[in-house]
Amino acid sequence: MGDSVQVGTCGYRWYEPPEGWKSEYESKLHAYSDDPAFDLVELNTTFYSLPQVSTAERWRREAVDGFEFAVKGWQALTHEWASPTWNGERDDVEADDALDSDEVGGLRPTDSVEAAWDRTAARADALDAPVVLLQTPPSFGASADHEAAMREFLGDVDRGGLTVAWEPRGDWHDQPGRVADVCDDLDLVHVVDPLRDDPVSSHPTAYLRLHGLNEDRYDYDRSELRELDDAVSDLRDDHETVSVLFNNDAMFENARSFRAVRAD
Repeated sequence: MGDSVQVGTCGYRWYEPPEGWKSEYESKLHAYSDDPAFDLVELNTTFYSLPQVSTAERWRREAVDGFEFAVKGWQALTHEWASPTWNGERDDVEADDALDSDEVGGLRPTDSVEAAWDRTAARADALDAPVVLLQTPPSFGASADHEAAMREFLGDVDRGGLTVAWEPRGDWHDQPGRVADVCDDLDLVHVVDPLRDDPVSSHPTAYLRLHGLNEDRYDYDRSELRELDDAVSDLRDDHETVSVLFNNDAMFENARSFRAVRAD
């Protein structure tokens, strides 16, 4: 896997291994990691509820050598208690004496957010994952208070060598210069969908998430994948690694097709 461009998907739950896979592979993850279409997977189940460290270690053992994981940060880092994403996922916090529901989310410099980081980082370490993705909600808008909290927390937290990637949503999209300043000051990767926006951080890693274009059940056509390939080729000039993660309904098929486009 010497190519500086990595291709994968956001999750592998719906991946369909080849017929008879159970005789060759010990799990669906094992089969996915051995599929030549995929160099990495972004684990997005970690956003909702963190697995046991022992489970993350088992996932690492199941994957083939050279396969890479990225971890989507637990929502206790980014999403405050009122967020609907917590629906059905509140028990982990409410039963934990170390976490206060009033203090989670918003990348705030609280003990609870720091604990959420430590737990996310422990899973990333167990997976040997180099990147943790922080996806902030639209409610985490480009206000002075949000920026100040983010700067204080991410400026002080012990990253332990992890690369932190930030996917801002909401009105941050209207202020690319400000996003660039935050990313460069805090050594963050600016995460974008490259068919919508250009990354503005100067980090040597580029991390791209393809969400589809304004339709449900989106399936990228050949021309769109060629446009993506052009964008990725441009990014390779200034980045050591470009990670391309499909996060749409046809993500597995589109990852394969993107491989074919790149091989043309």
